[in-house]
Amino acid sequence: MILYITVAAVTVLLAGMVNCHPAIQPHKTTRQQTCNRVCLSAVFLILFALSACRLNVGNDYAKYVEFMHLVNCDSYVPTEIGFNLLVKFIYGLSGFENYLLVFAVYAFATVFLFMLAMYEQSDDFPLTFFLFMALGYYFQTFSTVRYYLALAVALYSMKFVLRRQWGRFVVLVLLGSAFHKSLLVVIPLYILAIVPWKKWQLAIGALFCTTFLFCQDFYLKVVVLLYPTYEDTEYLEGGTSYINILRCLAVLLFAGLVYVMGRKKRSDSERFRFYFYLNLGALVLYVFCSFLPIISRIGYYLTVSHILFLPMLLGQVDNPRWRKLFRLGMILAALLYFAVYMSRAGNDGTLILPYKTFFFHDMVNILSDVN
Repeated sequence: MILYITVAAVTVLLAGMVNCHPAIQPHKTTRQQTCNRVCLSAVFLILFALSACRLNVGNDYAKYVEFMHLVNCDSYVPTEIGFNLLVKFIYGLSGFENYLLVFAVYAFATVFLFMLAMYEQSDDFPLTFFLFMALGYYFQTFSTVRYYLALAVALYSMKFVLRRQWGRFVVLVLLGSAFHKSLLVVIPLYILAIVPWKKWQLAIGALFCTTFLFCQDFYLKVVVLLYPTYEDTEYLEGGTSYINILRCLAVLLFAGLVYVMGRKKRSDSERFRFYFYLNLGALVLYVFCSFLPIISRIGYYLTVSHILFLPMLLGQVDNPRWRKLFRLGMILAALLYFAVYMSRAGNDGTLILPYKTFFFHDMVNILSDVN
């Protein structure tokens, strides 16, 4: 745990020196641009190294090693074609089952896409990066590596939605879905979030949400069609997260407060509406669709916008005193979340503690080795 806290503290301090909107001088590199490059490179290398050097750290690390072995043996696995081809390529290039390199490639791509998305889209990179670390997004990449690569793609794709560059958005999502097919849900969800809905349309949408209460069997059958491996397993039990519900409520209340506090013109922008509807949609899913087994994954595609939305809202608060108070409140709430997350980091479902590296530890036997 000391290692994780140290990494989080060091990278947050480095990120604090980054200005994602530096003054640009023609034919000259400014001091701030140089500082940005050095700090961003250092942050990336630290996060990448910590992830790439781990061994059997993460809830499903051993399961992924098993999947890779089965892919190499041309056996059936429930993973997507992108994952399978990557494993085949790296194992063939290495000449042996080099799962460490596969995890390193995933770490590189995931951290790079997250950082690029935050740098290009955030109004306040230091705060966005702090939320990224404190809310556990980085440390969760140690588990469900396919999904968190897809989540990074989803965050990066938001800029194409806001620019109405639909071709780039769809192509990027399709490429990402080759590594985790759940990413396909962001195509309709993000498009719905960018639409300027009228009040009567929102009322119809609210009525539609009630179908989740009365047609649960139908929606579960749809899930089984998308995820046939879930049939007759504990994964169909569903469940929701009260912490995520509270997070969505808090963000929406803060957005409403900023809207009322006098910055209506700016708050009524397309970006505000997009992030607002993403969080409203996440709240609806967590409340009405708790019976769905993939609700947390769908919800995260929407709530990952928190790390961009909150800094944007904070920048729209006119009064410096209120802005400082709100910023302090965000930081304290995120630190509390981080403390709770770290206290459970060794539990089943997370298992990122204790940290182990291939420099000093050996891999445990996977299922194929035991059999």
